[in-house]
Amino acid sequence: MDQKKKLLSVVIPTYNEEANVTAMTETLRNVFEKELPEYDYEIIYIDNHSKDGTRQILRKLCAKDSRVKAIFNAKNFGQMRSPVHGLKQAYGDAVIRLNADFQDPPTLIPEFVHKWEEGNKIVIGIKNKTDEGKFIGFVRQRYYKLLRKITDIGHIENFTGFGLYDKAFVDVVRGIHDPMPYLRGMIAELGYDYAAIPYDRPQRRAGKSKNNYYTLYDFAMTGITAYSKVPLRIATFGGMAIGAASFLVAIVYLILKLIHWDWFRAGIAPLVIGIFFIGGVQLFFTGLLGEYILSINQRVLDRPLVVEEERINFEDNTPVIE
Repeated sequence: MDQKKKLLSVVIPTYNEEANVTAMTETLRNVFEKELPEYDYEIIYIDNHSKDGTRQILRKLCAKDSRVKAIFNAKNFGQMRSPVHGLKQAYGDAVIRLNADFQDPPTLIPEFVHKWEEGNKIVIGIKNKTDEGKFIGFVRQRYYKLLRKITDIGHIENFTGFGLYDKAFVDVVRGIHDPMPYLRGMIAELGYDYAAIPYDRPQRRAGKSKNNYYTLYDFAMTGITAYSKVPLRIATFGGMAIGAASFLVAIVYLILKLIHWDWFRAGIAPLVIGIFFIGGVQLFFTGLLGEYILSINQRVLDRPLVVEEERINFEDNTPVIE
């Protein structure tokens, strides 16, 4: 490697991407050698314990090219933890984060680099078109609007993590030990200005998406519980309001019964409706409180982001950052 050149590190999380990693590696080589020859580069794959032939292919790619590196996790640590761990292991002058399925277009990297050279510490890709269903798209938009209202930081809409991050920002992330890192929130919270580049997100080149309703819910709740106390305040004030209203209704019913003892009959319906309403509210906010407790528990346990099983093509003195 020419030490005089700036080093660009590309971090790519993988899980069952045997149909994509070879093509992604070749595409990145072409991008750097033809469009960014003045930079040195490395490609770091962090594999989340794939069950297909992804690891075998990565071993071959690493054997052929020392610029291709691989980290193999001991198990699947989830889509939130593994990419951030990979980001922490990259020591380039800038780190580029993208997925292996080509939904994050590698052809945008030169534009990211040019924006970075203009002085932007962070350059991110913003989806202006996606192939996701209308229902998911609608829910996603409502979620980001909700986040902007209930948090003090400006969450970035239609941002998946695809972007370029200056070494200064990556060093800050390296210093954060959060077992459940929410990268999108970190970018919005840590104060660096960013340049946004819109793009149309294509369909996957091959394979199936690893996202499902549960993982999307997990991401959403992490964003809320990590950056907002508004839901807990709503639970507190809502409970006070419902309690006050219930007390007033009870007083009114008592007065009416005392004044019109013989003919006033409240009946069972208001009692049943009130019990079910208050019970439903209590269950909802108990579940919400449980989400916060789960978030606190995961952080208090202070587990590492991932446990590495193997590294390939890393220098022996390269530190492992949790």
